[in-house]
Amino acid sequence: MTQPLEELLPATRRALLHRIAVAQTEGRAPSLVAAVVRDGRTVWNGARTSVDGHAPDANVQYRIGSITKTFTAVLVLRLRDESLLDLGDPLEKHLPGTGAGEATIAHLLAHTGGLAAESPSPWWERTPGSLRPELSDVLGEEPHRHPVGRRFHYSNPGFTLLGALVERMRGASWQDVLRREVLEPLGLTRTTWHPEAPHAGGWAVHPWADVMMPERVEDLGKMGPAGQLWSTAADLARFAAFLAKGDDRVLGAASVQEMRAPAAAAGDAADVSAGSAYGLGMQIQDRDGRLLVGHGGSVPGFLAQLTISVEDDVAAVVLANCTSGPVVSEVATDLVRIVAEAEPRIPEPWRPLPEVDQSVLELVGPWYWGTHSFVLRLEADGAVSLDPLSGVGRSARFRRDDGDWTGLNGYFAGERLQAVRGPDKRVSHLDIGSFVFTRQPYEEGAPVPGGVDPEGWRGIA
Repeated sequence: MTQPLEELLPATRRALLHRIAVAQTEGRAPSLVAAVVRDGRTVWNGARTSVDGHAPDANVQYRIGSITKTFTAVLVLRLRDESLLDLGDPLEKHLPGTGAGEATIAHLLAHTGGLAAESPSPWWERTPGSLRPELSDVLGEEPHRHPVGRRFHYSNPGFTLLGALVERMRGASWQDVLRREVLEPLGLTRTTWHPEAPHAGGWAVHPWADVMMPERVEDLGKMGPAGQLWSTAADLARFAAFLAKGDDRVLGAASVQEMRAPAAAAGDAADVSAGSAYGLGMQIQDRDGRLLVGHGGSVPGFLAQLTISVEDDVAAVVLANCTSGPVVSEVATDLVRIVAEAEPRIPEPWRPLPEVDQSVLELVGPWYWGTHSFVLRLEADGAVSLDPLSGVGRSARFRRDDGDWTGLNGYFAGERLQAVRGPDKRVSHLDIGSFVFTRQPYEEGAPVPGGVDPEGWRGIA
């Protein structure tokens, strides 16, 4: 029998400590705190500080900036799951009169609504929210910078609109809705709108001298759903576990998986080459073949990062109290990598299926699209997967749906897989979005579009 996972090995723990120590020293951060999650629970936390004997722990609050956006996205997905809205709805349908209503809710979640990156001057992160009492003050006279839906363009005002949407549909403040629907169910008792002791102070570190200056802390007002929250390494570790597996009290596994799926390609060639994309309120990156999801945050005085590798079942949180310095996204990526490589996930034992539908079993095995060879496999969860035998080509998973199958990913996402039977009731071929798959390459008698040459296969003398 497999034994429960133990705590991290001493060598792994030392490697994690070394990584954050280097980050705090070379990044010249007044303090830095981090946590690692594996199998849904915190297995390590550490901290470094410039003040002797005063290191923060996982219960000390830091401001988390744009990680707040992921909390806002969770609230919007809850509205969708309750059938109160559709992500394809124009914002105008539920929040009229903003001047940005042509964008859909999905556009705003994925930063493809064409809106400006920032609100009009003065810089909103360094000024009180009372300067922007209305949504019109957040959006300005010309809210758009790009055509709606055409490109990814990160937008803080876009998430302000989503926060206002939540308030309109719930009839309560964003803060109250968040506390009632997310924070309390998940036990995030140290995630708050305003800082609550113990909390770190925000600092600016001089770029060319080892001196510091305190940063002001502002209430961001209506911009709050884009970047207001304070939290701790412990709370964000629990939030990371939720984003990896879901929690039916807040959002189920399918909905958090939807948040993690790419909804917008990165806008610039450099981002594309770096393997960056954006989901629904979550950032997505490919780092050395490892798919990472989560979000970063930055406001004057603070840096934050939450990073998850779902496949490795490892997540990391990094918080620092400086305006610039350590690249916390790289630190979090390294913490995930250290654990994933030093102590790789032990797979569950293989077990045969308790039962099988013979009509499904009839479909498995090799199939051919023309001369391209594929194999269809039945998976443990009842889905089927179609993969090229060469390893190169279109792969897809399909879920049973009213007698046929619906594609879940890749080129065939949303397309129908139909098992077509002949007069003898045996499966003659598969039809996947009009593509005909046969048991033999260009099988004689199969309904291959354009027909099959009657003389069949031949050599050249």
